[in-house]
Amino acid sequence: MNKAIIVVAVILAAYIGVYAAYRTTNTEVWEVDGMSYVIFGSRLNYYLFRPLTYIDGAITGMRFHIGPHQSTNESSR
Repeated sequence: MNKAIIVVAVILAAYIGVYAAYRTTNTEVWEVDGMSYVIFGSRLNYYLFRPLTYIDGAITGMRFHIGPHQSTNESSR
């Protein structure tokens, strides 16, 4: 039983570590509202990390977005 707990703890720690690295490298400030967002490159990444985004958002106020924000520049329309 102790081995199973250790394996689960290692997997959980690795999951959190991978999320922390992803969050660090994929955070950007959206110029429209000045807020920081973790930008998910795909729905797969979003759903993979979704459980942690709830916790992260509640603790840090971080926001999340799938894909890049749309430009609000009038000349780009």
